[in-house]
Amino acid sequence: MYKSYYPKAKEIESEWVLVDAAGETLGRIASKIAATLLGKHKPTFTPGVPMGDYVVVINAAHITTTGNRETEKFYHKHSGYPGGLKSVSLRDQLKTHPDRVIRDAVWGMLPKSKFSRQIIKRLKVYGGAEHPHSAQVDK
Repeated sequence: MYKSYYPKAKEIESEWVLVDAAGETLGRIASKIAATLLGKHKPTFTPGVPMGDYVVVINAAHITTTGNRETEKFYHKHSGYPGGLKSVSLRDQLKTHPDRVIRDAVWGMLPKSKFSRQIIKRLKVYGGAEHPHSAQVDK
């Protein structure tokens, strides 16, 4: 009889991965980040178990997109009041908050389960090359 393997909490080891987003396409890098956060690169991957690594993304302001996406893609939010819809283009979002662009793209690629909020907390995104996580990444 074969028994399924289910990793215990003390068996799960998380590492810190540094990703440089300069010159990378938004969707391609977001899918790689999502797979690393989920732990799909590990041989003991189990769906429904947060066993992925921490990911630090630098140079988020220097990502590229294909086609006319910088002017045609919009991020929407609503305040809840009449007329409270705010829309921001991708170009403006990259200028003001480049971390939100990658975070939203990765969030859309994660499964919508009870672990997705835990998983997205392992993602650290910075617009420039400096980040405060150098001690963890240098291991």
